[in-house]
Amino acid sequence: MANDAPSTSPHAAEPRAQAEHEAVDITIIGGGPTGLFAMFYAGMRGATARIVDALPQVGGQLTALYPEKYIFDVAGYPKVLAKDLVHALASQASQFGHPTYLNQRVNALEHDGALFTLVTETDRFPSRALVIAAGIGAFSPRRLPHPFAQPWYGRGIYEVVLDPEEFRGRRVVIIGGGDSAFDWAHQLADRAAHVTLVHRSDRFRAHGATVRDVQAAAAAGRAEILTFHELHDVIGSGPPADGARVREIVLRDTKSKTMRSIETDAVLPMLGYISDLGPLADWGLTLANDEIVVSSTMETGRTGIYAAGDITTYAGKLKLIATGFGEAAVAVNQAVHWIYPAKKVAPAHSSNMALFGQTDD
Repeated sequence: MANDAPSTSPHAAEPRAQAEHEAVDITIIGGGPTGLFAMFYAGMRGATARIVDALPQVGGQLTALYPEKYIFDVAGYPKVLAKDLVHALASQASQFGHPTYLNQRVNALEHDGALFTLVTETDRFPSRALVIAAGIGAFSPRRLPHPFAQPWYGRGIYEVVLDPEEFRGRRVVIIGGGDSAFDWAHQLADRAAHVTLVHRSDRFRAHGATVRDVQAAAAAGRAEILTFHELHDVIGSGPPADGARVREIVLRDTKSKTMRSIETDAVLPMLGYISDLGPLADWGLTLANDEIVVSSTMETGRTGIYAAGDITTYAGKLKLIATGFGEAAVAVNQAVHWIYPAKKVAPAHSSNMALFGQTDD
């Protein structure tokens, strides 16, 4: 998916001195749907805010896992592509000029009695309150375990698909047998010159309808499914240190023990994601099964820190995007009232707010 979401703080890859940012009212951890709506809501309540996210783009799981899939249970949309929902949420969140900081994995939290400071490898983000909207926690794609594959990441092996159009007319090999593998095999079958899906067995962990779609593409000659095969080697057009790119891969048939080579332009390992709470587990929050237990006001057990979205749990919890939106509004309203006691918890109706050019209540 193209990076059409606003980000006011591109970060260079080379090491640099740790940057100390200005204090804001609310720092939101996580740039998924819940986090984006929380940033909008903070602006609507007149609070300064920012998002800090470990991923390279906003959207959380929607961007990382299924940007090209339709979502049917978001209010107001009969159906909407995940990437389009992210774009709309990012546009809504950006109208107050609050920044988003990407590729920022939080390593620590400091508190001096007045401000919470999130510490990343390169930056320090102080704020008066926190809203944790980190979804399933910090997560990253599971990499191929083979040492010979590591030098080819970024040179033909891709961790995620950001824009499926990048693969138009190219020969693509997808490794995996789960939903992500079959989803992308299905999505790319009509774009790529050819798609080969490689899996170590004939048992798939994907939705049956998507498996049938890919099998139909294979029957039509637009794709190929190789079961009982595993990656044996990656061959490039030259040494990876010289900027060469992947030219072919070698697969091993686990039944016949034979080898076969496949010419390819792109390899997509779809092996799932590794997720964990990371340093959040040491922040004095109330936790249960790697989730943050919150009250009806989205309080986490530590004053000044609120949470919303999939990372939270409580009696009757539903892990839905729609639920996350409501939780974000509750968390932000509570945080604003905690920071500025004179401000009511309940906001005015947005349709009457002068902020949006309407008659103020």
